[in-house]
Amino acid sequence: EMAADNKILGQFNLEDIPPAPRGLPQIEVTFDIDANGIVSVSAKDKGTDKEHRITIQASGGLSDDDIEQMVRDAEENAEADKDRKELVEAKNQAESLIHSTEKSLEEHSDKVDPSTVEVIELSIKALKETLETDNASSIQARSQDLQESAMKLGEAIYQAQADEAGSAAPEGDYFDEDGPKGVDEDIVDADFEDLGKNDR
Repeated sequence: EMAADNKILGQFNLEDIPPAPRGLPQIEVTFDIDANGIVSVSAKDKGTDKEHRITIQASGGLSDDDIEQMVRDAEENAEADKDRKELVEAKNQAESLIHSTEKSLEEHSDKVDPSTVEVIELSIKALKETLETDNASSIQARSQDLQESAMKLGEAIYQAQADEAGSAAPEGDYFDEDGPKGVDEDIVDADFEDLGKNDR
């Protein structure tokens, strides 16, 4: 499951992509294997249309002995691989959480009191320090702390949006105690009689 443990059949670099904030570049990857075992891989940056591709012939695959050895290695290291995967996932989630929280603070810190900002910043600092320990459980715990600290900021952001939407609504109600506003109150009820076709 870990990329570092896989056998490299080929590689290429998608170059000349301009620097951009995390999560902004969109890379479209196409992976195809034909009936003859030939692998074709292409990658394209949607923003610049830069594209690169590679084709790997069937001869670049694994022998039966290679496959058997890799299966044995995987079975022997299954527990260690599980721990490594858990650590990588915890780190990725923590780094993503730090990035999004810092961005929200930068854009909306004026919507909460300074003490709340301080608590969030301390939580970010603590999580960054924990990332250096390579301890998945500690990273997950600190990530939870940051999520809880940042929740007040999220609530403030949505509350501000709701307040803005409310202030933009037209003043007054369309209905009052006597019915819809703007309706002529001098309307007079009248009776009518059907005279039939012969009396018209």
